[in-house]
Amino acid sequence: MSSSPIVVQRDTKAWQLQVWVSFGIAVFLCAVGLAWLPGEQLEQAFMVMGYVFCLSAAFVLAKFVRDNAGASRRGSGDTPMWKLVVWGGFAVAMGLTGWGLLSMDINVTYKAFLGVSWLYLITTAFTLAKMLRDRHEADLMEARLQGRREAAQAAANGNSAN
Repeated sequence: MSSSPIVVQRDTKAWQLQVWVSFGIAVFLCAVGLAWLPGEQLEQAFMVMGYVFCLSAAFVLAKFVRDNAGASRRGSGDTPMWKLVVWGGFAVAMGLTGWGLLSMDINVTYKAFLGVSWLYLITTAFTLAKMLRDRHEADLMEARLQGRREAAQAAANGNSAN
């Protein structure tokens, strides 16, 4: 009995490069914008913390959404309070950072640069998280398939020895 081979779909090297380069550009633009941010040191520190808070909240949210997508198929999932913590943390991070950016007394053009680079960072963070999770899931699937092949081979060798 022959079976068709199972193909594990993976992202292309070009796509992986594009995602990493985009994320690197976003980090670079944010770093440049924050490094030359005019204003008080307290405002500068607030914005750096806001960007880091938003970035970490984006990665947590991406993991939460992906985990729950798989969990809903299995009939399990996170508690409602954890959902509130994750979504609330992301909303608070984005809201406070946006409020801080809008309330700063700096040139409108500079605000636009910081805002666009900040949103670009969040977008690329979600894309990077998805790409890394896809790679991890493909690695797990290949390991499972390899284990099944080895078990089938061992069973076939055991049957032929008898």
